Amino acid sequence: PAAEIVPYILAQCAGAITASLIHVATLPGDNLNLGVTRPLDDRFMTAFVWEILLTFFLMLVIMAVATDARASGQVAGLAIGATVWFDALFAGPLQGASMNPARSLGPALVAADFSHLLAYILGPIIGAMAAARLYQFMR
Repeated sequence: PAAEIVPYILAQCAGAITASLIHVATLPGDNLNLGVTRPLDDRFMTAFVWEILLTFFLMLVIMAVATDARASGQVAGLAIGATVWFDALFAGPLQGASMNPARSLGPALVAADFSHLLAYILGPIIGAMAAARLYQFMR
């Protein structure tokens, strides 16, 4: 429901920031990167394009198995988890495989490292919107 969108986004961001603050409080060392997502080649476009692609496929799978009445609900978690696993396995070393703006926002805020944050915010939003449009068209 539309009324739940903003509270949902705020809760995800609060959770990500809290997790990063827990890292700071419990893990010793000054060279902690706190899970800040960064592309391997330090290029904005690497993170941006990969985040669009990864989130596109993740959203397509979510819509297919979790929101479509024709799909078996028993395999939804397995299909979504496998997609996240594959995305992280393949693209994690390349650019962090965030697929969620809140996941990148929390560590970036706490570490004060905003170098590529915009790619990790815009990429998933664009990818998810494109997948939703495609799925609606296919359905």
